[in-house]
Amino acid sequence: MESDNERERAVESFKAFMMKNSTKTNLNLYDHLVQMLTKIMDERPENAVDVIEDMSLDLKRSILQEKQDTLRDSPSSSAALLLAEQQKSLFSQGVDDGDHEEELVDSPLPNVGELAFFFEQAGVGLGREETQRVFLALKQLVDTQRVQRCRFWGKILGTQSNYLVAEVEFREGEGEEEEGTEETHEDEEKEEETHEAQNESEMVEAADPPPKSTYKPPPIVPREENHTGVNKFTYFVCQEPGMPWVRLPFVIPAQITVARQIRKFFTGRLDAPVVSYPPFPGNEANYLRAQIARISAGTHVSPVGFYHFEEDEGEDEEVRDTFEENPDFEGIHVNEMVESLNLWVHHVQHILTQGRCVWINLTKKSGEDLDEDAEEEDHEEEADEPEPETGPPLLTPLSEDANINDTSPWSSMTSSNLIPQFCIAVVRSNLWPGAYAYVNGKKFGNIYIGWGMKYLGTAYTPVMPPQPQSEYPSGPEITEALDPTVEEEQALKAALEEQTADLEETEELEDDEEDED
Repeated sequence: MESDNERERAVESFKAFMMKNSTKTNLNLYDHLVQMLTKIMDERPENAVDVIEDMSLDLKRSILQEKQDTLRDSPSSSAALLLAEQQKSLFSQGVDDGDHEEELVDSPLPNVGELAFFFEQAGVGLGREETQRVFLALKQLVDTQRVQRCRFWGKILGTQSNYLVAEVEFREGEGEEEEGTEETHEDEEKEEETHEAQNESEMVEAADPPPKSTYKPPPIVPREENHTGVNKFTYFVCQEPGMPWVRLPFVIPAQITVARQIRKFFTGRLDAPVVSYPPFPGNEANYLRAQIARISAGTHVSPVGFYHFEEDEGEDEEVRDTFEENPDFEGIHVNEMVESLNLWVHHVQHILTQGRCVWINLTKKSGEDLDEDAEEEDHEEEADEPEPETGPPLLTPLSEDANINDTSPWSSMTSSNLIPQFCIAVVRSNLWPGAYAYVNGKKFGNIYIGWGMKYLGTAYTPVMPPQPQSEYPSGPEITEALDPTVEEEQALKAALEEQTADLEETEELEDDEEDED
């Protein structure tokens, strides 16, 4: 019995010895042997007795690899590696559903490779690798969204990251539900806020009615409907190919009006605030959408005759907002396209000063407003009707664009002077640096790669804030008088004494005359 007890004590003491941690690696022999034997049983290598030392060394290295030096940070995944993992999905082919031939015929995917090929001849582009990734990213967008037409609009640079912009046109009845739900939620929230504000104001008025304000805010210019004007197309953006596409909101006239008065670099974050004066009504996503609308209206051009208006009798040319592709267009020679700007036309509507493509009369009131203001209008004269604002109609030649400080807004050139028989015609916008267009026979294209800044021709001067309004009308009844000095008080006192003395004398004289009578 004593020998068995001694043996158990010896085993326990030896096990405790094996479980003693090392002062260098903080490991113990017992755990190391268990892990090594487990590895041998799992792998079952040949000649295990010959490789046991190497296996023991590899096991130690795998354990101590992350803790070799406390002053050295463990390697982390780089931004390029994370981006490569995101872009890996672009190169994977989806499951074929059997309608592959129909998709090839009716696919709205644009030929970005052809667009990049022609612009590369003019020295414009993103590089072949990035262009191929953009091509695959657009394919991913087309596969996830039910669009009728898709086009690579361009790239807008930012301080932190860039924006790849895709211009799409949804099919009939598609793409409007999401926007409608957002608007309904916003309208419901606004209605709740207005109800709460009305309840609070009623409670305050019941206690102490405040004076009524005579200020009338200027009328709000309504935004243009979907598929019309500046909201004719829908735009999606992403920072890098492979990253999710984000749909930009519709633009309102107030955003375009303020965007014309400020100059801001893009940060690359759609939720970033736009700090400026005048205050911009929205974040960077709204500012980006406003700039896209302005650039499209000023730089999207095509050869004359490629588009023509539909044959509608009795329609004014200035009001026309739709056109169709001309099947009889045969193309124009490159030399003629370069020599004359009359052969290039704008195929996007001009944005008016009001922030819309179609002018709207804000002085007209609805029936309810007319009933409420009937009494006031009886005593006031009718205001003069504002003159409708009109801009250049669609398909206006570039030669009619206004110059900027004696600088032509467009520059034309050929892609090559050495091989003129195979060159293409290219025009560059001097008003929006980074906007280009090319023509090669019956094919043309537009692209923008820049910072989203407009050339002003002069130094930019921010808009000065207006003078602060007066709180109340100034007048002698309200203006506080200054306290008189000691000399003024003494002079006033002497004058009053003289005045009283004169009054007393006159009274005495009057009394004497009455006594004599």
